[in-house]
Amino acid sequence: MHAIQQQYWAVRDYLSPVLKESKFKEHGRITPEEFVAAGDFLAYKFPVWTWEKGDASKARDYLPAERQYLVTRGVPCLRRATSLAYTDADEDAERLLSFGDSSGAADEWVETHAGRKATGDSAANPGEIDDIPDLDGDGLASAMADVSLVSETGATVGETPDLDDIPDMEEEGLEEGEDEATVAPVVPKAGGVLDASQVGVANGNLLQVRTYDVMITYDKYYQTPRIWLLGYDENRTPLTPSQIFQDISADHALKTVTIEAFPHSSTLQAASVHPCKHASVMKKVIERMNTGVVEEQLAARKNSGKHQDKDKDGKKKWGFGRKGGKEDGYKGAGEEEEIEGMRVDFYLVVFLKFIASIVPTIEVDSTTAF
Repeated sequence: MHAIQQQYWAVRDYLSPVLKESKFKEHGRITPEEFVAAGDFLAYKFPVWTWEKGDASKARDYLPAERQYLVTRGVPCLRRATSLAYTDADEDAERLLSFGDSSGAADEWVETHAGRKATGDSAANPGEIDDIPDLDGDGLASAMADVSLVSETGATVGETPDLDDIPDMEEEGLEEGEDEATVAPVVPKAGGVLDASQVGVANGNLLQVRTYDVMITYDKYYQTPRIWLLGYDENRTPLTPSQIFQDISADHALKTVTIEAFPHSSTLQAASVHPCKHASVMKKVIERMNTGVVEEQLAARKNSGKHQDKDKDGKKKWGFGRKGGKEDGYKGAGEEEEIEGMRVDFYLVVFLKFIASIVPTIEVDSTTAF
């Protein structure tokens, strides 16, 4: 059934027309040319993203041959998505803490996740702290009683020892000794490549980090970008679908995130976030961000206009008393109507911030400082 569904999607995508008119502000959809422009901006500002051409037999003719999809590799995933879930047990574990003196004027705070086990030293689990002895009075005198200013060779502090008394490392044979803490080197098998069985698995306090290869393709039917995830464990062994869904928000796993064939490869299967709602969500996000961008551009234009109204001598220019002043006024009014707002170059930057809410533990958003 799944194979038939994939064939249907392939035919539907093939028959869908290519979007020619820009509609990213009105409907949240972009053209292939805008996808390439946004991808170039993303790869320029954040070099962890690069363009790939994929299999030549799977190339889309509406995209440049060398710019079929974007990819970033080795994206860390430090914990599972279930660790972020706020359950009924966590709500029941809330308790009220009071910090104040005995007079009754105390500050009250709510402690959340009180039932969760502490993983290290914290306010609830401070660990063991040895008592520090006081060295006042007799204690200080007794502590200094055993201090001697004479070295083992009989020389007092401040005297330069004889250089002949300093042992030589070669005489002692120290360079031939073996350190017990040195780990034996791993010798690769034939071919010079380490086998998976030769790589040790992290345990104890070592953090086992999963990594993901994240791809962004253009979906012609939905006319939006589409995200793809390919996961690996710490030994670079591909993750199973059930393991990948551990890193997906519970609201989206097996619903909007499914395992499908990667469109630019003949053999690759990857987890994909279905783009059916991407356009509507991006439209709302872009509308909110565009309002702030327009306000900033208007303020910047207003400030620049004030500076242009002054002569080189610092005298203010008046809008009347000159020939052509009326025309200048109409020109300024026209410029106010040409506020550009948010450019389509920023589309993928905003798109990654939206995807980060679906995969909160996979650090797909490398644009947090932008």
